Amino acid sequence: MSSSAPPQSPLTHFDAHGQAHMVDVSAKQETHRIARAAGQIRMLPATLALISSGQAKKGDVLGVARIAAIQGAKRTADLIPLCHPLPITRVAVEFEIDEAASLVRCIAQVETLGRTGVEMEALTAVQVGLLTIYDMCKAADRGMVMEAIRVLEKHGGKSGDWVAQD
Repeated sequence: MSSSAPPQSPLTHFDAHGQAHMVDVSAKQETHRIARAAGQIRMLPATLALISSGQAKKGDVLGVARIAAIQGAKRTADLIPLCHPLPITRVAVEFEIDEAASLVRCIAQVETLGRTGVEMEALTAVQVGLLTIYDMCKAADRGMVMEAIRVLEKHGGKSGDWVAQD
């Protein structure tokens, strides 16, 4: 029997034996944690015009997408198996219409006072917001493309600040 321990995985959601597990955050300090994420959905110019004018058949597309994005952030632990359920203190969602590129950009900022970060919640908010736009507009444009979903920055915790390089 060998006395050496198996090598530690660089991926925190796997133990030394390669088994998936929820990371133990009990020893971490509670800090104010913030994450911002963004993504976009490209569409036909006519579809973007429907959204911009408020004339989509299902109503206020961006208003509904904002509520869906907030709900997505709140339900992240129900969707991503190894995420911790977090006491989210703030979710802010913005949409930017880019007529020249015929797209809608979604930016979400999520905050908590906790022991683990909120990057997954911010990413989930963005994706659910974009999926809602797709759902509300698919009758007009089934070819919409969601893309460039990514974390823009995170703050707080032991690892400190991180900002994406463009």
